[in-house]
Amino acid sequence: MELGGMLVVKPKECERCLLGRQAARPARNGEERKAARSSTKLYLHLQKGGHGQNLVTEDVTVVEGDVATISCRVKNSDDSVIQLLNPNRQTIYFRDFRPLKDSRFQLVNFSNSELRVSLTNVSVSDEGRYFCQLYTDPPQEIYTTITVLVPPRNLVIDIEKETAVEGEEIELNCTAMASRPATTIRWFKGNKELTGKSEVERWSDMYTVTSQLLLKVGREDDGVPVICLVDHPAVKDLQTQRYLEVMYKPQVRVSQNYPLQGLTREGEPLELTCTAFGKPQPTDMRWLRVDDEMPQHVVVSGSNLLISNLNKTDNGTYRCEASNAVGKSHADYMLFVYDTTATTEPAVHGFTQLPNSAEELDYGDLSGTSVPPTASAEALPTEQLNNASLAFRPSDSRAGEDSAIRSVDHAVVGGVVAVVVFAMLCLLIILGRYFARHKGTYFTHEAKGADDAADADTAIINAEGGQNNSEEKKEYFI
Repeated sequence: MELGGMLVVKPKECERCLLGRQAARPARNGEERKAARSSTKLYLHLQKGGHGQNLVTEDVTVVEGDVATISCRVKNSDDSVIQLLNPNRQTIYFRDFRPLKDSRFQLVNFSNSELRVSLTNVSVSDEGRYFCQLYTDPPQEIYTTITVLVPPRNLVIDIEKETAVEGEEIELNCTAMASRPATTIRWFKGNKELTGKSEVERWSDMYTVTSQLLLKVGREDDGVPVICLVDHPAVKDLQTQRYLEVMYKPQVRVSQNYPLQGLTREGEPLELTCTAFGKPQPTDMRWLRVDDEMPQHVVVSGSNLLISNLNKTDNGTYRCEASNAVGKSHADYMLFVYDTTATTEPAVHGFTQLPNSAEELDYGDLSGTSVPPTASAEALPTEQLNNASLAFRPSDSRAGEDSAIRSVDHAVVGGVVAVVVFAMLCLLIILGRYFARHKGTYFTHEAKGADDAADADTAIINAEGGQNNSEEKKEYFI
């Protein structure tokens, strides 16, 4: 029967049709009637979801808003009628006729072996099982499942602090709303992948995923993008990012403008320049002399220090300090003034930088180090510096200072060793002369009287009395 423009075939009516068809023909025997009843039972079984042997179809996965194509194919066609039903078992197409008034369904192909239908602008409500039916004797039925994917509606990063200070830990949250199925969120800092913690919230048939990331920032993170990337079967390359803004203490560098090379000799000028970079930019910069007052003839002009006529009293460490809202840093220059005729490189001379605090040491903050044009020192790891501060290329010249100290220590040790060796030689000479003067043959008391003694006691008596006693004891024979 036809209802609302849809052709609906009721199972009971089909059963009556089949039975009536069998009854219209003269029954030859009881076996024919049994075959008719068996056909009816098989049809009813297929209506409950059995799989037909002659029908072929595939499941369909489609993104919301796209086009889904449903194909019902017959392997061995016998000109039987093919129809397609929706999840509510309403007929979408009966052969090439569409009883259903939903214009989103359009006929793509119809033949005796295939019925292919397209569904445009797919929504989540279209998801479910669609049935292909073949009117054979007995009828056959098979179903295909349409799965609708929904990409995330919005992807947003919320950051705890717009501006962070070096060493702080900040919290970032990335939210992917209203997706189906639930999405997977991945974090990246630059090209390095990080690990976050995700929570999934279900609302109706949709999922909202929020991922939390805790990040400890340093000065090298300033200007680096933090990326939230989505993994979802309905979308590719969906991501959003936020750039980190990190404030940090100044990086200080002292450069020697004159003399460009060679020694700082007495009577010659010396010009130093202090350069500092930080975020925010340093606002206070000053020169001072460590552990002593600045000489009166030293001229300080902004970031420059000038000594027009060097002398021995200028020896010492000169420090440039720079500060901003985050903190303070410094770089040192160790000055050693040589004679006008000196041609040897200074033992302790040049630039050095030490951490201002234990915290600075923990973060490897030696960026305030400065190196003269002729100094050789190990450069700091470049990953500690951001792109804006790479131009400074600061280095730690404490190795030069340690080398100079070690050279002094070696001289002292060498002198001590020389003195010890000399003293030992003198001692050996004195001992040799002493033993040479006391060289000879020495006898005990027993040995002195042993020549004329018959036993040890007699030898002792003879030794005490001397040779005279032995002469007195001579015997004379008549």
